[in-house]
Amino acid sequence: MRKTKPKKRILLPDPKFNDVLVTRFVNDLMIDGKKNIAYGIFYAALDIVEEKMAQKEEKSALDIWKQALENITPQVEVKSRRVGGATFQVPMEINPNRKRAISVKNMIFFSRKRSGKNMAEKLAAEIMAAYKEEGAAFKKKEDTHRMAEANRAFAHFRF
Repeated sequence: MRKTKPKKRILLPDPKFNDVLVTRFVNDLMIDGKKNIAYGIFYAALDIVEEKMAQKEEKSALDIWKQALENITPQVEVKSRRVGGATFQVPMEINPNRKRAISVKNMIFFSRKRSGKNMAEKLAAEIMAAYKEEGAAFKKKEDTHRMAEANRAFAHFRF
């Protein structure tokens, strides 16, 4: 669309926790339109997290998951910008919707790459790792921040 931006679709909250962020996460987790299977995987992963961590942390599994997402959410990213024949990596702030999308996609991507029996276990392991500020998704965030910090000299090329 050249002129108008498409209007935002309103998502319905999920049935168990009544949370729109959970629905957004499950929509990204879903493959081939199998939403019930995606919900099953997500809820099973939260049950595993509850089993392993909730006693020590004094928090619900949903709160642990939200904190884990927050821990892997990047604040800045680098974008390529051509200036006079040279390409610079320019650090830029990320808008909140994109921050959320990046963190959700990273958590799902790196949990799929993990080794484990089933997707619920892999997702639970990634959630617990992100909560403890370790794991592949957290490392990706740290690398993004490090890259932005290294290229801070080019911040004046912002567009």
